[in-house]
Amino acid sequence: MELSQLPQDPAILLSYINTKLRDLYPNLEALCDDMHLDEGALLQRMLDNGFEYSRQNNKFW
Repeated sequence: MELSQLPQDPAILLSYINTKLRDLYPNLEALCDDMHLDEGALLQRMLDNGFEYSRQNNKFW
């Protein structure tokens, strides 16, 4: 999956990724591996939108 296939709206993207992390994946690396996403690119896109990943909480905020 390409980053361009993810929701483009930052709030919807945040909800989409956090739901996947909460329900299906133990960490961001597992999500990116399974969805064939570039972890660094996803982290940067989220950071560009003002969201930071918390490994301890396994979610973006």
